[in-house]
Amino acid sequence: MSRLDQINTGDLLPGREYKTDNVQLFFYNAVLWNAHRIHYDYHYATQVEGYPGLVNAGPLMGDWLTQCVNEWLGDDGQLQSLQYSNRRASIIGEVLRCCGRVLSTDQDAKTAQLEVQVFNAADEVIIPGTATVSFY
Repeated sequence: MSRLDQINTGDLLPGREYKTDNVQLFFYNAVLWNAHRIHYDYHYATQVEGYPGLVNAGPLMGDWLTQCVNEWLGDDGQLQSLQYSNRRASIIGEVLRCCGRVLSTDQDAKTAQLEVQVFNAADEVIIPGTATVSFY
């Protein structure tokens, strides 16, 4: 019996919480060469752009979704695709939660479709997405 045989539509992926700080955000954006000032210049982010603080990088949260899926998969498969959309900004220091659920499985193709999401502290979806995984 393969792991896919044990997965059902509606099964939940384990959630995980994240909370960024100035250092993590700075280094992440430095690696990406992302020089948008909303990620490192507090005065600019708050006074010019109107955010309540420094803004988390969207790709960072996409990486968290990837991590959530990969941790659920373990050594049983691999992520084939991930699509997500940044719908709301999140501010450093805010506790965010990544989670997901199984939308469907295809036994013949050995794949599963997942819904993945990032929630803010108010339990609002700030990043909805989908993923396709394949099983060995």
